[in-house]
Amino acid sequence: MYHRSVLLTESIEGLAIRPEGIYVDATFGGGGHAAAILGKLTTGRLFAFDQDEDALANKPDDPRITLINNNFRYLRNFLKLYRAVPVDGILADLGISSHQIDQAERGFSTRFDAGLDMRMDRRKNRSAMEIVNKYPEEQLTAIFREYGEIRNALKAARLIAGSRKEYPLKTTGELKSVLMSCAERGKENKFFAQVFQALRIEVNQELEALREFLLQATDVLKPGGRLVVISYHSLEDKLVKNFFRSGNFGGTLHKDFYGNVEAPLKVITRKAITPGEAETEQNSRARSAKLRIAEKN
Repeated sequence: MYHRSVLLTESIEGLAIRPEGIYVDATFGGGGHAAAILGKLTTGRLFAFDQDEDALANKPDDPRITLINNNFRYLRNFLKLYRAVPVDGILADLGISSHQIDQAERGFSTRFDAGLDMRMDRRKNRSAMEIVNKYPEEQLTAIFREYGEIRNALKAARLIAGSRKEYPLKTTGELKSVLMSCAERGKENKFFAQVFQALRIEVNQELEALREFLLQATDVLKPGGRLVVISYHSLEDKLVKNFFRSGNFGGTLHKDFYGNVEAPLKVITRKAITPGEAETEQNSRARSAKLRIAEKN
């Protein structure tokens, strides 16, 4: 296993696993959460998803697990294909795996000078290089502003647009060099983390996939089934929080004649569960994690 599972105990408890039930690990990665789920099952089954082919090497030799090499936005289709609907619980850990970050050539990390890639599914054509070199300045500005929450998004987009006229930007190092004047002194790491996050979200269509996944998850869950989601930045967490609370992504509450909120899910965690001090000391990447749990009505 190459990924230290975040909030492992809390997320497995949140699933309230029935030993004979059918469960989904929507983001298999290093297989830590999946192993913990399998440890609670007897005759039950686990369906796991991961779009990164590298994750396939972590599949345990266990007949109870089916590992699907695809994005969790296709959750419903594959579960229907395997005649596994409805399911008792679904877990999604939305974090990028340590393995992906530590593989320099994948281009996810600000620590390495590598090709501008950032594709979680390398079967896809669009990479960060294409976005940086071909997207119009206005579109780059919007991506940096919305997905990276970068204050000087317009300046960053203009610098890229100006630079690529001279030569295409092919590496993470070249991109950082072009944008260095945008980074506040002493906070360069934070700035480039935001830039890389924005590009990664756009490359992998992460927020669109998350919306599709949440809608499908409520559809395939049994009444009383649990949905457990771990998010790592405010954009993801806001979508999850709003959807759990209201059944829509804007957070608009719809009430019946008697004033009761009409939503497909019942929120179990009024406040997000976050890692304790001991976990964040052992795994710095857990620091921003937020765990939310809901149950299907």
